[in-house]
Amino acid sequence: MTKNFENFPVYIKGLDLIEKIYEFLQSQSFEKEFEFNNQIKRAAFSITNNIAEGSEYNNNRQFIRYLKIAKGSCAEVKSMLIVSKRLKLGNENKAEEIIVLSREISSNISNFIKYLSDNVEKPSF
Repeated sequence: MTKNFENFPVYIKGLDLIEKIYEFLQSQSFEKEFEFNNQIKRAAFSITNNIAEGSEYNNNRQFIRYLKIAKGSCAEVKSMLIVSKRLKLGNENKAEEIIVLSREISSNISNFIKYLSDNVEKPSF
């Protein structure tokens, strides 16, 4: 990779997601939900951290592996927001806004994986 991970649009969107989650968790309904708060933050951080870590390998196969983990973390964030809506924790509209952003990030990661997969060095025999 020639670009720094900080410049990847999907990484920047991941940072936006973290900010939105922190804002979402400011609701008084989360005041005693320590495990929930911790887990959703960890899942969100996992998205950006795996993009960053994978990019440092300078190897498309390794990077793809980390991007798949980041994509799984996106699903975890979405799942937790769905749970928050069912339990009536936080603002439902804000939860939906974050779900939409996490879907967008997941789609961007899928496109990034496809791009990198098309450019994986094929072994020569």
